[in-house]
Amino acid sequence: MPVSTNGTFERFYIPDTLANWPWPRAINPAYEDCKISSSAWCEKYGAFSSRAQKAFNLCDFNLLASLAYAHLPPDVNRVGCDLMNLFFVVDEHTDAMDPRSVQDWVNIVIDALHNPHKPRPEGEPIVGEVARTFWENGMKCLGPSAQHRFVETFATYLQNVVTQAQDRDKHLFRDVISYMDVRRETIGAKPSFALLEHDMELPEDVFNHPLLENLRTWAIDMLILGNDLCSYNVEQSRGDDTHNIVTLAMKQEDTNIHGALAFVSDMHDRLADQFISNYQHMPSFGEPIDEWVSRYIEGLGNWVRANDSWSFESWRYFKGDGLRVQKERWVDLLPPAPKDELTSSSKLALLSLTELEVNKI
Repeated sequence: MPVSTNGTFERFYIPDTLANWPWPRAINPAYEDCKISSSAWCEKYGAFSSRAQKAFNLCDFNLLASLAYAHLPPDVNRVGCDLMNLFFVVDEHTDAMDPRSVQDWVNIVIDALHNPHKPRPEGEPIVGEVARTFWENGMKCLGPSAQHRFVETFATYLQNVVTQAQDRDKHLFRDVISYMDVRRETIGAKPSFALLEHDMELPEDVFNHPLLENLRTWAIDMLILGNDLCSYNVEQSRGDDTHNIVTLAMKQEDTNIHGALAFVSDMHDRLADQFISNYQHMPSFGEPIDEWVSRYIEGLGNWVRANDSWSFESWRYFKGDGLRVQKERWVDLLPPAPKDELTSSSKLALLSLTELEVNKI
């Protein structure tokens, strides 16, 4: 049970939602090489100040990609690393923007993806060139189907980032169902899954088969819940938790953090049970489609494990304490960030590891 004084919880327990998950942790052998090259590619654009860049590097989004794409070829893993870095360049900057400015960024990124060989306009925000060079390289190792799927789903992700900014601007708290509807797009899983199809040409009726669609949705929902369980402490501390399932569950269920964590854990358990019970029951479509489908589903299962592993191994949510938290599960509730460090709810949104925290490392 969480320790409580004066009615406030000072410690809470993060449930081990993947205790029985059949996909073990794995990492791409090309991780170190891809990390060096992708980090150099991302840093050369100067998207962050030197202090913020240090915090960004400690998050190690290349590790997330290399865990998620553990069994993919090195060139695809490199594209995955670039993609994770692009995601978080977009996310960390747009978290601090008003909805109109976010829409401007979204339009730039979408245009860059549709015109990867066209020089970006002078004076444009650097995200346009980051997105353009990412996709110019990505197209080299993704087949036509994967390319189409990526561009389509990345555009949807971006438009939902605008919706998230609108919610933030209105201080809107959604209920759990409507939150999950939006979050399934803003978490960026669908374009990330497109890389699993790098050498596949899955027919639309196979890709959209009801069971495969369910498996994809269950995996995405587990990513959402796992991410929110780990990010909650940092987000509540900086007053940026309106898009976190733990906060929304507390409000919807009229409960405390302990009750909300139990609510989220139960949701995750149901999703995991559904995925494990059904993932081997896809009908046969003949070869090579059956082999593609099998690899794709294995990739979904591995993504869930990868996201969980990265959450504790990187410094993004727990700094250097992640491995202890992963083992013991207990976390000290962070106090609210000092008001003089927060001129708005998004002051610290540039990075989940704040520059103030990085100075202490």
